[in-house]
Amino acid sequence: MKLLSRPWLHFVLLGFALFYLFRWIDPPPRPSVGPLSEPRIESLQRQWFTTAGRSPSEEQLDFMIAAELDRDMLFQEAIALNLHLYDNVVRQRLIRNIRFLRLGEDKTEQEMYEDALRMELHLGDEVVKRRLIQAMEQLLLAQARLAQPSESDISERFVRDTELLRRPARYTIEHVFFSRDREAELEQQVAAILEQQLSPEQARQLGSPFLPGYLFRAQSAEQLARHFGSAFVLNLQQQELQPQQWVGPVQSTYGQHLVWVEAIEPERDAELEEVRPQISRDLLLEQRQQALRDAVSELRQDYEVIL
Repeated sequence: MKLLSRPWLHFVLLGFALFYLFRWIDPPPRPSVGPLSEPRIESLQRQWFTTAGRSPSEEQLDFMIAAELDRDMLFQEAIALNLHLYDNVVRQRLIRNIRFLRLGEDKTEQEMYEDALRMELHLGDEVVKRRLIQAMEQLLLAQARLAQPSESDISERFVRDTELLRRPARYTIEHVFFSRDREAELEQQVAAILEQQLSPEQARQLGSPFLPGYLFRAQSAEQLARHFGSAFVLNLQQQELQPQQWVGPVQSTYGQHLVWVEAIEPERDAELEEVRPQISRDLLLEQRQQALRDAVSELRQDYEVIL
């Protein structure tokens, strides 16, 4: 009790009280992010136009600007945490930049790295920026509590996405390819194959070379389109397809194809076990994306974001 009656202790306690009072009344300024310069906004608009073939709406532009400001904030936070000092990719990039500027003659890599830091080359390099943003995102995710999807989560998603998870029809086919410069003999060759009831292997000798190959097993329409083009798939599906029969010729962007239909697996509903890994990955990805959005939103409270 004697300690509490001493004047010097009163001054100390009063000093702490005044310190925290003034911090509450007049808090230190938060670091700021933004606004984006006009050239950066124009660059975002050009990127959108290149991807979408049209200019972004006002709402879409606002979204892109907000996302870009978040990237700037994550980069600034990574620099504040000195993440650039512990990343080997950043180190090698800065050394490369010093060499490119021809400032590294007769210097060790450590000396070049230190020169780059003194010159603050890490602040203006887009590769370094992307790397540190990724590192910052991983750091934020490491602090989040992510759990493996439960059995009930997987079952609920399976029921909800039944239509999206349907297994597409699959085709096992072989084909004989006739390039455009052989269209004049197409009818004669096709007739010979059908009359002589040639096997796909025998018939292939009468056709042209086809780089993607000749036998395609259990392929979806999307997979076939990667090899033959979408026009081929559309024309094939318009045929009356029966297993163990020739159909065609079927036109593609490359030429004509006489197609042997080996087998057809019809479209069907998926079974839970065959899509369980896909559903689990999707749920984990959604959880990570939401956790990152929440973490960025919380970090945003520590910054003054100027739009």
